[in-house]
Amino acid sequence: MLTEILTYFVVLGHVLVCPYTKVEESFNLQASHDILYHGLNITQYDHLEFPGVVPRTFLGTLFVSAVSWPLVTLAHYAGLTKLVSQLIVRGVLGVCVAWSLLQFKNAVSGIFGQMAGKWLLLVTMSQFHFMFYASRTLPNIFALALVLLALKAWLKQDHAHYVWLSGCAVIIFRSELVLLLGLMVLMELVTLRLKIGTLLKHGVLAAVVWVGATVLVDSWFWQRWLWPEGEVWWFNVVLNKSSQWGTHPFLWYFYSALPRAMSSSMVLIPLGCYLDRRLGVIAFPAVGFVLLYSVLPHKELRFIIYVVPMLNVIAAVVCARLWNNRKKSVWSKFLALGACGHLLVNLCTTGAFLYISHLNYPGGTAMYRLHQLEAGNKVVHVHIDVPTAQTGVSRYTQVHPYWRYNKTEDLEPGGKEMMSYTHLMIGTESSENGKLKPYRDTHDIIAEIPGFERLHLNVKSFPPVKVITRPKIFILKKK
Repeated sequence: MLTEILTYFVVLGHVLVCPYTKVEESFNLQASHDILYHGLNITQYDHLEFPGVVPRTFLGTLFVSAVSWPLVTLAHYAGLTKLVSQLIVRGVLGVCVAWSLLQFKNAVSGIFGQMAGKWLLLVTMSQFHFMFYASRTLPNIFALALVLLALKAWLKQDHAHYVWLSGCAVIIFRSELVLLLGLMVLMELVTLRLKIGTLLKHGVLAAVVWVGATVLVDSWFWQRWLWPEGEVWWFNVVLNKSSQWGTHPFLWYFYSALPRAMSSSMVLIPLGCYLDRRLGVIAFPAVGFVLLYSVLPHKELRFIIYVVPMLNVIAAVVCARLWNNRKKSVWSKFLALGACGHLLVNLCTTGAFLYISHLNYPGGTAMYRLHQLEAGNKVVHVHIDVPTAQTGVSRYTQVHPYWRYNKTEDLEPGGKEMMSYTHLMIGTESSENGKLKPYRDTHDIIAEIPGFERLHLNVKSFPPVKVITRPKIFILKKK
């Protein structure tokens, strides 16, 4: 029970340490703001002015906003800023993911034992990326909550719920999940645990329901007929335009993303598959999904976040076995101590990642700093440039109703429009940079906001790794 409660606190702790969000999270975050603060007044919604590259569904955001609404209302009447509402929305999403993880853990406990379930939570909590991403308003994370419930249904051989949950995740949130969840369906069909008739009966009905739901709801929000995830699939897979945002080598997920996500728990995966052949059933779809998904050149860790709890099951079963056998011999005690020690290694890497991430949202920090510096000023018209907007600015951070915030892009530096603002937020790494040159005679620099730059290794110092920061955002005020 204690580990289950702790799971929620760890997720919420990550929200408090890193309260701001980046550009890839902006659609669902801005959508939640508009739902909570504009209701049915669709003309005020952010996505109609800044639609992004591809449309996204509102269904997940509607659910999270509905759950958040009572707390947001209380925060409003308590006189708290809108930034608190952002924390509430992210906290609600994080709690939903944590609850789904606990449901998955219960299924794992039913098959591999209660101790394995406890170790699953301990291993997952000790790692950084899963707990960090759990509250991020990304389509992947809305899908993650459903995937965890689908995994529970899969382990319990509840095929009807598995098909419905999988269909919802694939059709509404992330179409590429057909690779992961489809591999599991294929395994069930080959082993005759799932009949084709059962799959078709539930699959066709689920497809009709989920496609109908997303088309009807999202077409109203987007003010045109569309199936959002269908357009995303066409853009990313058929047109392969996601590569415009960078590419990585084919095996990048295996040598970079997964080792970072799993930390020292990674070394337990081969051992677990050797000790308990049942774990191969979990490893196969997880590894197969990552292998298949590696075909797409644009890669990000969040794209494969779903396999982390699956692989953690393997590590947890190993740790549980070592812990249960700790009294058998001195060697057994040593191995059990090693299982506990690997959690400490994970926690150390998590601490480092969390500290670096805290420094990785200079735009959000800049907004907070501006509100501190101009707390008594009611005549503020601030321009937010692209680097600032992409690293932490959201409508929730626009806390003063009497200020004017503007993020119009491609304005001429030093031009008439830029000179009309009382304050400017400019993303650059030096006050001598050409970006600030047009404003040297007309503006004062009132704040420099640092951000993470790189790590510096020096084995002669302690700690041997130092975090290097440098200015990222400059706040200018018109003279």
